[in-house]
Parts: sequence; structure tokens; C-alpha cells
Amino acid sequence: MPAGSAVALLAERLLADGYAVEEGFQGAARVAALKQCVERRRARGELRAARVGAAPRTVWRPEIRGDFIGWLSEPWCEAERLLREDLERLRLDLNREAMLGLFDLEMHYAWYPAGAGYTRHVDQPRGRAERVISVILYLNDSWLPGDGGELRLHGVAAAPLDVAPLGGRLLCFLTAEREHEVLATRVPRSSLSGWFRRRD
Repeated sequence: MPAGSAVALLAERLLADGYAVEEGFQGAARVAALKQCVERRRARGELRAARVGAAPRTVWRPEIRGDFIGWLSEPWCEAERLLREDLERLRLDLNREAMLGLFDLEMHYAWYPAGAGYTRHVDQPRGRAERVISVILYLNDSWLPGDGGELRLHGVAAAPLDVAPLGGRLLCFLTAEREHEVLATRVPRSSLSGWFRRRD
């Protein structure tokens, strides 16, 4: 968890550039523990193929979105509980630094098998404005150039920005109208993805 001065810099970058990357938001031991948590949840059948479209007419379209997701819910493993505490402190710090009015966090695991990706999209459902900041914590203990699976952000620079899914790295970006995609991964890829929200 970054110190107060680091959070101030993160908030400054987020508001100025529309995104911010925090290296080592979770240490290697915590990343390994979270990786075990997601594997246990997968083994229990808690992760399901992600669907696209608006409820109640969602459909499974793996050529559009190939990940498997499981919403973070009780019972928590210890690493999940500690992460939630860190993210709650981050929410409060971001509110103090940038007065964003964030009141809660919704979050899920996203596991991509080799070959899967997620085509270009936005996180804000049409006609809704609760999601303010998208947050992604990567849980991959090793990642090599050529493994794929980068998150590609559009509209934050002259060219799209690719963020590699390195373990412990936290990516935050302003949710509204921010198009992004997950490039096809060549090895299994794990993350926790979610949104700091305000009341609509």
C-alpha cells in the first residue's frame, strides 16, 4: 500500500493523465497468497465464463470476452481481507486528495486461459455513472515479453498505451468513456478488477 505522499502523486497523475500505475501495490508474498485464493475459488467452481450485453439478455461470446470471473465475496481468505483493507485506505485517501466522492468498491477475479482476450470496450454501463475509477491488480508471479495479455488503454496518449500484467502492479484509470481492451494472452493470466463507485 503506497504511503500518503505516493497516494497524492497517484491522484495527481490520475486526474492529469486519466490513468496511473502503482508498482508493487502488493508485495510478492501477498500476490502469491492472492493467486492461491483465486485458484481455490476456481477449484470450487466460483469462477464462471464472463458474458457480454445488458442484463437480462447477456450472452457468452468468447471471441469478444474470454475470461472467467468470480465476484469477491465472503468468506474471504486472509490475503483478500488484507487487500480490501488496503483498497479501503486508498479510497479514503483518493477522496481526501481529489474529493471524488467515492463510497464503495465492487471487485472480481478475472482469469484468462491461454488464447483469451477482451475486445475494446468501456466499463461504464450505458446510462449509468456510478463507476468512477477502474482498478486492476495483477496477480501474475512471472511475466515475460511476448506472453501477451497487456491491457491497452486508448485515448490517454498519442498512441494506445499497453500495460503489462506484472504481479503486484495496480492500474487505475478514470472509467467514464475510457476505451480499453485486453490483448490475447499466450499464458494463463490472473487479476482482480473492479471499480471505485460514487452514488448515482
